[in-house]
Amino acid sequence: MSINKHQETKCIHSGEIDDKQFKGAVSPIFMATSYAYFDVDTLRYPRYFNTPNQEAIGKKIAALENTEAALPFASGMAAISNTLFAFLKKGDHIVLQKDIYGGAFHFAEEELEKYGIEYSFTKGIKITDFENEIKENTKIIYFETPSNPLLKIVDVKAIASLAKKHQLLSIVDNTFASPINQNPIDFGVDIVIHSATKYLGGHSDILAGVVASSKENIQQIFETGKNFGGNMSHFIAYLLERSIKTLSVRVKKHNKNAMIVASFLEHHPMVKKVYYPGLNNHPNHKIAKKQMKGYGGMLSFELVETLNPKIFQKKLKLIKPSLSLAGVESTILQPAETSHKLIGAHKRKEQGISDGLLRFSVGIESVKDIIMDLEQALKSE
Repeated sequence: MSINKHQETKCIHSGEIDDKQFKGAVSPIFMATSYAYFDVDTLRYPRYFNTPNQEAIGKKIAALENTEAALPFASGMAAISNTLFAFLKKGDHIVLQKDIYGGAFHFAEEELEKYGIEYSFTKGIKITDFENEIKENTKIIYFETPSNPLLKIVDVKAIASLAKKHQLLSIVDNTFASPINQNPIDFGVDIVIHSATKYLGGHSDILAGVVASSKENIQQIFETGKNFGGNMSHFIAYLLERSIKTLSVRVKKHNKNAMIVASFLEHHPMVKKVYYPGLNNHPNHKIAKKQMKGYGGMLSFELVETLNPKIFQKKLKLIKPSLSLAGVESTILQPAETSHKLIGAHKRKEQGISDGLLRFSVGIESVKDIIMDLEQALKSE
């Protein structure tokens, strides 16, 4: 009988390396880049994703996402690019959700065409928006939920069913949700990707990405990945495995704080609009409630026109105006100036990303202190 079945337990124990020599309570770190090849079961090589710490983090991610296998990469973009190139070739076509991470959007526009790969962005997030873009040569549907930065919610089960109907591969970026709040594989999705830099790492000190899927799909991604070489280092794998031990408790605190903060902002006179799937007035709240166990620590909001977003951010004392997201500390940024700057003003406008939009990664500090900081910065000048 397995007693390692709940997420809290998986976070701590799945994939851990047994320290047979010294009986330490945590996984040891193996820094070797060269391993013996005589009389061994596995030929280990860092670029082959199979050093002890690389294997350990792969097993932990697979357990958390309910998949057969997983691969660790050096960054979220390495995970995305290696996965797409593993299944796409010249002449193929991919349907991408319009509302995806700016780096992934930019990658599609800058890189896919170079390799003769066609792509289409959806006009919205309804199932018909995805189906309308499918062509005879389409191979993949790629989406993200909740989306960055407007927290749009895509119906995971409906997309998975649509992909199966047309014999396509479905790939989802699950970064904003984390495996604690959402497991897309359970709804029929084929491949799950994370920027492990975010909630999986959780302390703003790790750059990493992971991909989780069936053994067959992971093998195909491996064959591409070993050639491109975007592998996770032993030390990062060790740090990530350590960080994920607290993933469940961290994410639940993020969820609780973000819900309180979103409600506070929603009723503040200096805030024009709040984007958070946990709010009842979120347009996709019912879908989020159906497929998510928690609504996450990310939200976005727009200030009234009389408040300058840059001045507001500079007035913050606890919350850090900072790149990236999902650390234990609260951070904030303007997507138009950072994460989505590369896609250009016209495309940002098409996606509904205003220049004044603020993306807020709610940390795990005392929520009273977070709100106090927001209150003092929101006072009109």
